Parts: sequence; C-alpha cells; structure tokens
Amino acid sequence: MTFEERTAILNQAPTEEPARQFFFIERMKEIIAEKEAEKGRALTACVNTFGCQMNAKDSEKLIGILKQIGYQEQTSEDADFVLYNTCTVREHANVRVYGRLGVLKKYKDENPDMIIALCGCMMQEEEVVAKIKQSYRHVDLIFGTHNIYKLAELLFHRFTEETMQVEIMEKAEQTVENLPAERKFKFKCGVNIMYGCNNFCSYCIVPYVRGRERSRLPEDVLAETKRLAEDGVKEVMLLGQNVNSYAYNFPELLQKVSEIPGIEHVRFMTSHPKDLSDALIETIKNNDKISRHIHLPLQSGSSRILKEMNRHYNKEDYLALAEKIRKEIPDASITTDIIVGFPGETEEDFLDTLDVVKKVCFDSAFTFIYSKRTGTRAASMPDQVPKRVSQERLDRLLKVVAETASTRTGRLVGTVQKALVEEENSKIDGYLTARLSGNSVVHFKGPKELIGCFVNVRLNEAKGFYYIGELEE
Repeated sequence: MTFEERTAILNQAPTEEPARQFFFIERMKEIIAEKEAEKGRALTACVNTFGCQMNAKDSEKLIGILKQIGYQEQTSEDADFVLYNTCTVREHANVRVYGRLGVLKKYKDENPDMIIALCGCMMQEEEVVAKIKQSYRHVDLIFGTHNIYKLAELLFHRFTEETMQVEIMEKAEQTVENLPAERKFKFKCGVNIMYGCNNFCSYCIVPYVRGRERSRLPEDVLAETKRLAEDGVKEVMLLGQNVNSYAYNFPELLQKVSEIPGIEHVRFMTSHPKDLSDALIETIKNNDKISRHIHLPLQSGSSRILKEMNRHYNKEDYLALAEKIRKEIPDASITTDIIVGFPGETEEDFLDTLDVVKKVCFDSAFTFIYSKRTGTRAASMPDQVPKRVSQERLDRLLKVVAETASTRTGRLVGTVQKALVEEENSKIDGYLTARLSGNSVVHFKGPKELIGCFVNVRLNEAKGFYYIGELEE
C-alpha cells in the first residue's frame, strides 16, 4: 500500500467510537484476505491470557476482533499472529512472558511474516516497554489496558507501515463497548461493570496499570446482559476490581440483573472487605439466583500489616464481617487471597493470619509470597522478608488452609446441589465437571449433552477443594 493510499484511508476513518474501529475491521478484512491469497491458506491467530477474570474478558474481545477480520483461532503458538494479554500483579508473570518471547523468536525465524503482539497490564510499565523495544525487536505490536478496543486500528498501522507499533495510554480516554467478542462458553459470560481501582494498596500495581475507577451505567450493563441472555447465556459474572464500590448501587444492580429473563444465575468478583455492605448481604440472602460465593481478600490477619498494606480494615473488622456473612447466609462459601512475607511481617503477624484462617474456615484460598512491584510504596519499605522465611510460612499456611477447607467442603457431602455443567472432565472418561453456586466443582458421570445445563448432583465424596458426585434424575 502506498503512502498516498494509506493516507486516504486514514482520512476516511470516522472519529467517533466504536464506528472508527468497525471501519478498521473492514480495512483489515481486505488486508488479511490479500495475505491469504498470497499464502494460499487461511491465516491463524493464537491469544494467550495471563492473569485475572478482567484479562480473560478482554481476551474475548480481542479474539472476537481477530476472527472478525479473518483470522482462524488456534491454541498453538506456531501461528501467523500471536498475542499475549499480560498480567503484572506478580513478578513471576513478567518472567513467564519474557521466556515465551524467546520461544516465539524461533517461530518467527521460520515464518518471517508472523506478527507478535503484547498487551495488558504489563505493558503499562515504562521499564517493561523499554526492555522489549531494546531486547525483543521481533515484537511487532505493543499496547496497554486502556486501548484494547483499538486492536484492528493498531494492526492496520502495523501492516501498512511495517514497523513496530507502540501505543500506551496513561489513562482511559473513553470506554468503548459493543465490539465483536468471542465467548469461551456459550452459556456463561463475564460482564464488566467497572474498570480500574481507587484503593492503592501499598503492594499492588493495579491502580497504576488499570487506572482509576470508572463505573459503567446500570442501563448499559443491563442492556448487555439482556443481549447475552437472548443469545443463550444462562449465567453471568459481574466483574470489577472492587464491585462493592460500583458507583450506582451494586446490590440494586445485582438484583436487576438476576431478574432478566433467561438469566438463571449471577456471580460477581471481587469484593473488598471495607466496602461490603449489609445491603449486599441481604440481597444475596434473599435471592436464590445470586451465587452463594463471596471472594473476600484478607491479604493478612495482622492489623499492623493491614495498616501498612493500606487495606482500611483490621483483623477484628474482617472477623466480624465474616461472622455476619456466615450468620446471615449459612450456605455461603467464603474464599480469599493471602500474602505472606509482606515487608516487616514478623512471626507474630503471621500467626495472626493463621488465626484468621482457622476462625473463618475459608472454603479455599489463593496464597502468595509477597512480590515486589516497582512503583508501589511497599517496594521501598524496609525489612523485606527473606525468601526462605516467606516460603516456610507459605508451606505452613497451605497446610492450615487445606485442613479448614476440608472441614467446609465436608459439610455438603450427602446433599443434593444445583450445579451448572461446564465441560467434559479432562481426566476421567465419561465424566462431566460442573460448578456449584458456592463455586466449588463437582465431577460426575453423565452425557456431554448436559454441558451448559443446570442439573441436580448428589455430592458423595469431598476431595479437598472439589467433590465426586452422581447425577440426580
């Protein structure tokens, strides 16, 4: 394409979104069709997602755009287009991406026309982008969390300029919805109700890479959910870094979503303990369509460490909230996140964490060793805990979590529970895997035609964090 032709196309592009992106989707369709004609085959694309449910939701949008412009999706990274939607919450996630980029270099040596793209939270860090530009010159496209929607436009620039494209926005200029999306499951789907975070926990980089909180209008969330229900979705998960700080009354939104015809079950993720209201507890208690699962990140059981983490609650606050949930919603499962080895954490602080775990009896817990993130306040704190000490504490924590979780899951053995069948079991032939309202999974024998249906399952045996059961006719 000549410079003049490219300029003419750019001059024709609408300025309003999402019309501008649909314009570039059509232009990219033409370019991909030409490439396919040259190669005599369809072009393939692989999207790998690192991180949270928000990233998974973003990847559905990215895959939807790629398929719309003509790529065929595949799981192998030996593809014509490979995109990593990255996470940077922990250092290990960054290391994994750098390692995979080395592998992709070999693929690109064999297929020089291959396009490699990076997006997501990791790309919002200046030092990361600088490192990639200097050491990973085989990467073609770099963009961040705030311009995911611009994939087609960015690809147009890459294909027509044939140079590395880098576009990182410091903050979201606008929220663009209603672009193509490819759902992983036809019967369940995540729905973003807000973006970003205002909490600035001292260890967390999310507010810096995802930006400040931006809540979608309730009518927009409800309209999207109605479209999903009409397309066969039975379960939705309302997504936000802290859904309890949703600007337009989260319990009310939760109730209205549950009333949409076709929606049989509603989940949400994630709750911050400082904002979880009595109104939310009451809404869950009185509505069987709302998940009996509350993910309530603890992070530490030490009031002193919680203050250093800037969590805005103490040990006693958390225990009182957990007790209230257990009292008002006895069948609810409470899961959590816990960090060990936060700067300055003493043995006494760690024992406070173990004490909370024993008292709350979490249904499950995601446990992590503190990971220093450049740019956060905790990264420069004194008394960084040695890795060997953190690892020893993590091992002790995992043992207690397993013991308490076993007690919690055991309480449901022998009962019949409603569950959504999600997929065929990958390890046991003839078995299916379904998810309970409390978020635990159960494996049972059944026909694959049940996938996407709600069924009643008798829970015969608890296996720690999951169950073995049988279908109730």
